[in-house]
Amino acid sequence: MIDVSNPHPEVVKKADNESLQVTPTAHLNSGLGGIGSCPVQQILIFGNSGSGKSTLAKKLCAAHKLNHLDLDTLAWEEASPPVRKAIHVSQQQIDEFISGNSGWIIEGCYSDLLELVIDDANEIVFLNLPVEACIENAKKRPWEPHKYSSKEEQGSNLDMLIDWISQYPERDDTFSAAAHRQLYEGFSGTKHMFTSNAQTT
Repeated sequence: MIDVSNPHPEVVKKADNESLQVTPTAHLNSGLGGIGSCPVQQILIFGNSGSGKSTLAKKLCAAHKLNHLDLDTLAWEEASPPVRKAIHVSQQQIDEFISGNSGWIIEGCYSDLLELVIDDANEIVFLNLPVEACIENAKKRPWEPHKYSSKEEQGSNLDMLIDWISQYPERDDTFSAAAHRQLYEGFSGTKHMFTSNAQTT
């Protein structure tokens, strides 16, 4: 687990003895994690399911009058079982969103889509919460009508979602911790890594 309790500059150790840059604790406590310091905000938020991406995005959009794109709304075909859209189709929709809005937040767990727009962002946020915290968040999640036709349908999917969240550290796909860490480490602009819900309130 990453320790962000040290208020001094800001290299922390992972379990495998590699290092990651994280936001200083003083910055975390400056309101909504200190996010949104650029004159025009173009922000990517990513992390595990249940890490609080949509919640944080909505808070920031309200605070800074930004436009919000949830990648869940354009990543999938309307089919059962779910099927991913072709990347170029999703990219076209993302490009239309970016071209139509000067200040924005794009959030999701799809590193293959986030990679397409990371050069357009001036700030990124990696919500790297423990799996246990993500599961608790998922259990408390309100109904998401853009994803489910009813609260009951959403509730029936909870067990599968918890299993999905639990696999995050070990997966090797576009939704994995490894893919998100690579995005974070490769970004040279303003970036934040948060490891608890409290750091973004």
